[in-house]
Amino acid sequence: MKKIILLILAGVAVVGLVALFIYRQQAGYTKVLTAKVARQDLVTVVSGTGQIKPKTFANLGATSFGRVTHLYVKEGDMVKAGQTVASIEHVQQEATVSGQKANIAAFKTDIDADIAAEKTAEANVAKAKADLEQKRLDWEREQPLYKAGIVAKSDFDAKKAAYDTAVASLDQTVAALNQAKANTASARGHLETQVATLRSNQNALDLTIAVAPFDAVVTNMPVREGETVVEGIQNAEGSTLMTLADMSVVTAEVKVDETDIVNVQIGQPADVTVDALPGKVFKGHVTLVGDQALLRSTGMATSTSTSGTEEAKDFKVVVTLDAPSSDLRPGLSTTAKITTAHKPNVLSLPIQALTMVDPKADTAKSGVQAASTSSAPAAKSTPVQGVYVLDKDKSGKLRAKFVPVTTGITGTTDIEALTGLKEGDEIVIGPYKTMRGLKSNALVKRDTAKPTTPGGSS
Repeated sequence: MKKIILLILAGVAVVGLVALFIYRQQAGYTKVLTAKVARQDLVTVVSGTGQIKPKTFANLGATSFGRVTHLYVKEGDMVKAGQTVASIEHVQQEATVSGQKANIAAFKTDIDADIAAEKTAEANVAKAKADLEQKRLDWEREQPLYKAGIVAKSDFDAKKAAYDTAVASLDQTVAALNQAKANTASARGHLETQVATLRSNQNALDLTIAVAPFDAVVTNMPVREGETVVEGIQNAEGSTLMTLADMSVVTAEVKVDETDIVNVQIGQPADVTVDALPGKVFKGHVTLVGDQALLRSTGMATSTSTSGTEEAKDFKVVVTLDAPSSDLRPGLSTTAKITTAHKPNVLSLPIQALTMVDPKADTAKSGVQAASTSSAPAAKSTPVQGVYVLDKDKSGKLRAKFVPVTTGITGTTDIEALTGLKEGDEIVIGPYKTMRGLKSNALVKRDTAKPTTPGGSS
C-alpha cells in the first residue's frame, strides 16, 4: 500500500515538474493569431438596395372626360406603339365632327358658286371691252365727218355719248369682277376657318381613344370598363387609365450610403440580384449617380426637407442591366453590388491585421526612454497605421515588430499593402484585445488553437 502511495506521489511530482517547466518556457510570451502576406486579386464592392424599374415608363392618363367604353388590353399584355388600348364615350365629339364636315361641304359649294360668278364677271368685262372698242372706233370716224360738216351735231353727240357709256360700262364690269374675286377669297378664308375648327373637333374626338406611345408591357390598370374618368389631374384617382413600361431596357434603382458614393462612377460594372429570383445574378453597369442626398428615413431630398435633424443619408444610383430577363417585374426588391475598384495580383493582408499605434506611447511600452532635456510633457504625436510582423531575434525567439504600412484598395476581407511589407511576411491578425495591448519587440508565440490560411481571416 505504501509503495502505491509513493508511486502516486512520484507521478504527481513529475507532472508538477513538467508543468513548471512549461510555465517557465511560456512565461513572458503572448499568444497571437498569425497569417502571411500573399498576392491575390482584390475587388472593392459597394452595395445598395432598391427596386427594379424600367428605363422608360408612362402613366397613360385620361385626355377626355367620360365613361370608359372599352379596354382592349389587360395587365401583363404586350402592346405596340400606336395600338389602341382604351376608348371613352365620344357620341358628342363624333356629332360635332360630322356637323363640321357638313359645314365645310357647304362652304365648298359656296366657293364653287363664287368662282362661277367670278367667271361670269370676267366674261362681262371682256364683252364691255369689245363694246368700248367698237364705240371708240365709231366716235373716231364721226369726228372728221363732223368737222367737214357732213353729219349733224346731234349724230356726233350721240356717238360721243355712246363711247362714254361704254367706258363707264367697262368700269362697272371690272368692279363687279373685283367684287366676285373678293367674295371668292372671303369664302376660301371662311373655309380655312372651318377646316381649323374641324381639326380641333377631330382632336377632341381622337383624345377619346387611348393609344400606346411605345412598345411596352401593361403593368397596372386602375380603372374598369364603365367607370368615369377625368382629365388633367395627374396621379389622381380616375385620371390614369393604365401604366405602360418598356421592359426592353431595365434598371435597378438603388440607394448607396453617403460614405460610399464618392467611389461610385458611371460605367462601373455591377452584379444585380433580385429577391424574387434567388440564384440569378444579372450583369449591369452604372448609368446614373445622383447628386442630391436623400434622407434615409423618408426618402425625401435634403433640399426639400424642413427638418433640421441630422440623420443618415443615401444617394440614388441607377444600374442598367446588360441582359434583362422576362421574369423581371417593376418594383421587385433588388440588391446591386457595384465594383468600384479591381486590381489583380496585388500584395494584400487581412484587414483585421491593421492597427493604429502612437509611436511615442509604443516606445514607452517597450521600455525605451527617449532622451529629453526638459521635464515638460512631450507633444502628442500622430498615430501611425501599421501591422505587427513576426521576426526572430538573435536567440531565435519570435518577436512582434511594428511596421508602418500604407494601404490601397479594400476588398471584402483583405486590403492592399502598398509599402512596408513583402510577400511571405508573417503578421499578427489577432485576437483584437491582444493586439490593442501588444508592444513592439514583444515576445510572441503562435496560437495553434485556431489555424489560419494565408491571406485569410482568423
